[in-house]
Amino acid sequence: MNTFGHNFRISLFGESHGPAVGVVIDGIPAGLALGVEEFAHDLERRKGGQMGTTERREADTPEILSGLYEGHTTGAPMAIIFRNENVRSEDYASLSATPRPGHADWVATQKFAGYNDPRGGGHFSGRLTLPLVAAGVVAKKILGDVVIKAQVEEIGGERDSAKWEALLSAAKAEGDSLGAIVGCRVEGAGVGLGEPFFDSVESAVSHLLFAIPGVRGVEFGDGFAATLKRGSEHNDPIVAPDGTTSRNGAGGINGGITNGNPITLRVAFKPTSSIAREQQTLNTSTGQVEALTIGGRHDVCIALRGAVVVEAAVAIALASLK
Repeated sequence: MNTFGHNFRISLFGESHGPAVGVVIDGIPAGLALGVEEFAHDLERRKGGQMGTTERREADTPEILSGLYEGHTTGAPMAIIFRNENVRSEDYASLSATPRPGHADWVATQKFAGYNDPRGGGHFSGRLTLPLVAAGVVAKKILGDVVIKAQVEEIGGERDSAKWEALLSAAKAEGDSLGAIVGCRVEGAGVGLGEPFFDSVESAVSHLLFAIPGVRGVEFGDGFAATLKRGSEHNDPIVAPDGTTSRNGAGGINGGITNGNPITLRVAFKPTSSIAREQQTLNTSTGQVEALTIGGRHDVCIALRGAVVVEAAVAIALASLK
């Protein structure tokens, strides 16, 4: 489904090349001071245009249709839309019978009997991360003093940011793409957020993170590196009455519940599936495998615009658990 959350609930709608994309947010407390200008910073961070990102540029101006009156939330559901203006649907006209490798083209056609909108990936497009970021702005306001910061930590396995531009340029010249890892840290979440088992903090946060197109893995604290440690190395000794630990291998969560230490996590993004390099795919009209070259405007590395989306997903999940 397209809806997530309990106490704070969001529903995404729209397609990449449709009239608009948007989100309906329910569970916003009444009286929260909020202005349209407060969306600008995070929305700008998500935009394309910089090295390694798509050349598609949109105004990305939020239109708040409900839930806000005279600068304060009303307690009613908030609907926010973003008009799609800079579309080039002709770039996708030749792809109706040749599903792109790595994309949802083929499964979407099967699941929805061919009635899905295929332009730009339709409802499966990364364009839908735009209203997700907008919902994240509202969630951050609800969370108050909680600070959520995410950033790219490595691209193509390289952690030295000074080498990233050369890597991105080389991949673009070859008509290829790169994967990356985004790290995220949450300060001030406090103790006691989350529930055991199915509503654990890890469960809720991972649920949202895996809804971001291109995410392939999520780890908390030591993550998979914990498999290489002994218990004496991975455990976090408690050194203060407030629960502060001398290390943070658990990533700020025990038993699915926040323990007061920073929540730390890492998110793996796959290489962008739409690449200019020739690939092979099935022509569903002829039943034959043939060469495919994808045109259009695409990111070399989708994670470059993904850090703010990760922040939004984490904020929405935490707001839902409050």
